[in-house]
Amino acid sequence: MSNLAKLEFAALDISGKNYLSWILDAKIHLDAMGLGDAIKEANKASEQDKVKAMIFLHRHLHERLKIEYLTVKDPSVLWKNLKERYDHQKTMILPKARYDWMHLRLQDFKTVSEYNSAMFRITS
Repeated sequence: MSNLAKLEFAALDISGKNYLSWILDAKIHLDAMGLGDAIKEANKASEQDKVKAMIFLHRHLHERLKIEYLTVKDPSVLWKNLKERYDHQKTMILPKARYDWMHLRLQDFKTVSEYNSAMFRITS
């Protein structure tokens, strides 16, 4: 549990409920560390960069996901496998978010801050 306190962002949950925010955070952090190319297909990243990217990604995975993908050594393969497993959420979440956005009305909330919270939840 002490490792969780050191994470830059939340680890990817086994259910994948935070996948969309996780891929954004992971990509931003990998790019900031100069390791963004390591997760692209047919990349020319050095072995050292691939290992660093793999360590970073493993640190931000749920324990059971780490065990499931224990044999994967290439960060681009891991990235692709996670995308195949969880990327379908875009097709499920986006239509609901669009519906919520179109039917969002200020009069449905008691305070403006509740309205703002709902608005930010939908947009995120």
